[in-house]
Amino acid sequence: MSDRGRLIADRYRLLERVGRGGMGTVWRAEDELLGRHVAVKKLFVPPHLDDDEIQRLHERTRREARTAARITHPHVIVVHDVVDDEGLPCIVMEYIPSDTLGDLVKRHGALAPDQAARIGCGMAGALRAAHDAGVLHRDVKPANVLLGKDGRIVLTDFGIAVQSGTPSLTRTGELVGSIQYLAPERLRSTIAEPGPASDLWSLGATLYQAVEGRPPFLRDTAIETAYAIATDEYDAPRNAGELAPVIESLLRKDPGQRMDAHEAERLLGEAAEATSPGTRTPVQAAGATSPGTGALGDTSGTRTALDSLPTRAPSAVATTAPGQGGNRKRRAALRFTAGVAVAASVTGGILAWPWGGADASGSRPSGAASAGRPAEPGPSPAPAGYHLKKEGQGFSLPVRDGWTRKDPPGGEVAYVDPSELVGLRINIVQFAGSDPLRHWQQTEEAQTRRDNPGYERVRMDPTTFRGRPAGYWEFTFEGRKRKYRAVELAFSGADGTQYVIYLSAPDARWNTYRPVFDTAVNGIHLDA
Repeated sequence: MSDRGRLIADRYRLLERVGRGGMGTVWRAEDELLGRHVAVKKLFVPPHLDDDEIQRLHERTRREARTAARITHPHVIVVHDVVDDEGLPCIVMEYIPSDTLGDLVKRHGALAPDQAARIGCGMAGALRAAHDAGVLHRDVKPANVLLGKDGRIVLTDFGIAVQSGTPSLTRTGELVGSIQYLAPERLRSTIAEPGPASDLWSLGATLYQAVEGRPPFLRDTAIETAYAIATDEYDAPRNAGELAPVIESLLRKDPGQRMDAHEAERLLGEAAEATSPGTRTPVQAAGATSPGTGALGDTSGTRTALDSLPTRAPSAVATTAPGQGGNRKRRAALRFTAGVAVAASVTGGILAWPWGGADASGSRPSGAASAGRPAEPGPSPAPAGYHLKKEGQGFSLPVRDGWTRKDPPGGEVAYVDPSELVGLRINIVQFAGSDPLRHWQQTEEAQTRRDNPGYERVRMDPTTFRGRPAGYWEFTFEGRKRKYRAVELAFSGADGTQYVIYLSAPDARWNTYRPVFDTAVNGIHLDA
């Protein structure tokens, strides 16, 4: 009988199974108390295990939760709760719509060096935080690296991690971890506990696979692989670029000669900057077609880009006093239903944070800062396939060639792609409020949730744009024929004018069209 729809611990409603491994399943669930989506990891107990082995599995699951909860870092999965379900422990974690690095490489092949470097920088930051907290992961591999659809990089599955001062949950001689990514010292002795350097070897093997498309010691059998890791040299990577010296240091067989997580994070950040051609996310870098190339399929009977946008105001925090037309302007804004579902890249996290800088609250994933990226002093030039459009006094930005300008009611400007399913919107409000996040939370989201079927918040965070406070909101909703994804960046100029940049597109093709938003934001010219 399926677990779908079951209520766990009188609180977590199982909605969709999103992953399964040898020892458990992961579900997307609804936290009915707080009204948010979470991930619930349920333990699976094979029927042949004896009582001692079952007890060890229970304790390992609880330790995973305790271990991950000790580490506070934007690139480490957040654990919310541990509950029992029919005598089995379940871990309740943050839900991150994502692919794994392993799945990405399987589908699209090797990544570009800059993308692999940015992923590695996030992983190294997570390991640094874990090692500083006295925690070893012991199973670092591509399958345990989540690449969030918002650009966030998260190291997950601390199920076999160990913490300083706690007894091992493995029996003498038992080897845990995935053979392709095990350090040679762990293969030579299964009695001695691994050290932090073993995690760094696994990071090196993961980076090698990211740029080469295969593990460094790929052999036909597990025994041959183990022997090769312990004694053989690996083939020098051909596609690593600036990552080559970092990979070489991480894959040294003597653990005493490997760099630590702090140094790996620094060097990977430098490698990302040295090779970075733009602001793509890992998914975009691997196999996504360029924006505007190819149709989105049959659009008959579907909404166009000017009527598929969620029914909501355009998010500017209007501060016009009563009697000065403020209510009239807001009603006009509410009627504006542009056809672009809000999507993309202010939180872009590590990989898609082109404007640099961290927000004051520290609530978003560290991106440019952890990668050693300085805040950009000015706009990027419009790349091939784009042209600069002036949309206000002292304001212009790049727009994709071939997109048609629309002028919906409410004073906004929209550019719609040829399929009329994707659109970019610009809204400029003179002397608006400076806190869009508060406005969204108090007013906009409730209206959006009410008026749009299937609305689901992906992220709503404070951030910065070129050193000034800004807000980011990303969500999904159901259109007539397909699911949409949308994103919005709101920020204020020095004179109090508020600017809102907004993109929406079918969720299934989000990775194809998100670069339009990245390019627009990265190329904003702002004189105010």
